[in-house]
Amino acid sequence: MFGNLSFKPLRAHLRRLDWLLAGSAILLTIIGLLAIYSSSLRKGDFLNFKKQILFFTVGFILMILISFFDHRVLKNNSYLILILYFLALLFLIGLFFFAPEIRGKRGWYKFGVMSFDPIELLKITLIILLAKYFSMRHAEMYRFWHIVFSGIYVLVPCLLIFFQPDLGAVLILVIVWLSILLISGIKIRHFLILSLVGLILLLLSWQFLLHDYQKSRVLDFIFPYDPLGTSWSQSQAEIAIGSGQIFGRGFTKGSQTQYGFLPEPHTDFIFSVVAEESGLVGVLLVFFLYSILIWRTIKIAVMSRSNFPRLFASGFAVILIAQFFINIGMNAGILPVIGIYLPLISYGGSGLIGTFVGLGIIQSIKIKT
Repeated sequence: MFGNLSFKPLRAHLRRLDWLLAGSAILLTIIGLLAIYSSSLRKGDFLNFKKQILFFTVGFILMILISFFDHRVLKNNSYLILILYFLALLFLIGLFFFAPEIRGKRGWYKFGVMSFDPIELLKITLIILLAKYFSMRHAEMYRFWHIVFSGIYVLVPCLLIFFQPDLGAVLILVIVWLSILLISGIKIRHFLILSLVGLILLLLSWQFLLHDYQKSRVLDFIFPYDPLGTSWSQSQAEIAIGSGQIFGRGFTKGSQTQYGFLPEPHTDFIFSVVAEESGLVGVLLVFFLYSILIWRTIKIAVMSRSNFPRLFASGFAVILIAQFFINIGMNAGILPVIGIYLPLISYGGSGLIGTFVGLGIIQSIKIKT
């Protein structure tokens, strides 16, 4: 019955995938799994480790499945993009009513031991929307109105996220928007105007909108004065990174991690776990794998034959770059702690699956190029 079935099209499709891109993502996820396992050892609770394996499996399968679809469907179906955008906004609004408050923040829907962060859906959707918007108006970038209108698409979710509050996610969305504007060919004069408006909004936010604990994070970063209080997280992260030296203290043997000195070792400060246990060698490996991941994404963007896939791949690369450098900057003490996770390595199903979904679209772009 099945004797005449041929798997040649499937094998041919899999051969056309960018396995350097996929392989670097897989290895980074494995590094993250090892760090999550190590950080779970002290309490003997490996639920996060087991869930991350599940998230990894789901994400990888989704990447393969999405690579079969034609990414041009996204460009050619405006209604689909708007449905996804308003669905993401609806999820963000729902957080204020249905999400539990955890450490003063309503950022996740809880379903038993699982949780869902709609910001990850928004990130992918917003890149698609902006890529569609500017690919259709590439020759009209001299009109400031297009910049303002695209900014409204970004401003609405940013306001919802700001009042969760989640300043880190707001920063990432703004960076993506500005980056796509620059890639699309915004005039320098318009960019300077946006920068001035942004500076004014930042000053007003500092004066009237930011909570005291958010201000203290920034002030303590600039003028560290309380190593046992607000500076504790970054101090312990820096100690962990420094103690790793060249070859690290060994898997599951990091003192900062195993004795509980390092806060949030499975999410925000997972890079410190990697650095402490694998040393400079492990850090260089992480940098190398991220370099491959970003290089392949940018290469696919450059090789794209039209503006939509080029802008989407570029926007996705910007998210990877921004989150990578901000998270490591937080761990190394050169940036304030603003709750940015390390893509593919930090624990979190929404972030991990969302990244693999984005990679699936990138693979589809590569195959159709």
